[in-house]
Amino acid sequence: MMYVLDTNTLIYFFKGMGNVSKHLLKVPPKEIAVPTIVLFELEVGIAKSTSPAKRQKQLQDLINAVNIFPFGYKEAGYAATIRVKLEKKGLVIGPYDILIAAVALSKKSTLVTHNIAEFERVAGLEIIDWY
Repeated sequence: MMYVLDTNTLIYFFKGMGNVSKHLLKVPPKEIAVPTIVLFELEVGIAKSTSPAKRQKQLQDLINAVNIFPFGYKEAGYAATIRVKLEKKGLVIGPYDILIAAVALSKKSTLVTHNIAEFERVAGLEIIDWY
């Protein structure tokens, strides 16, 4: 099984919040992936952080240990489908969340997030909350 980590899951991990660390340490690193969209969101947060050096090291250590899933042509197709389906139902979620969901769906992976309310709107997306 492959787990794709959402931005909030990694923020909780880096800050030692909830049960994220406990769950994450039980899973082999080869079964963990971070989408490049999440890396972007984390880099923005680090740039705004009061302790950017510490957070950058945490991120680099993570990147060195897990899989990085890029956002490419296949994922763009999934994202477009997700957005159109949600718009037809009158259910919108954030644009980055659509991209993250598309990566998880395209890789047939489970998305690990604390943002259940947003992501449960995406048909076929397996989600789990480690918080």
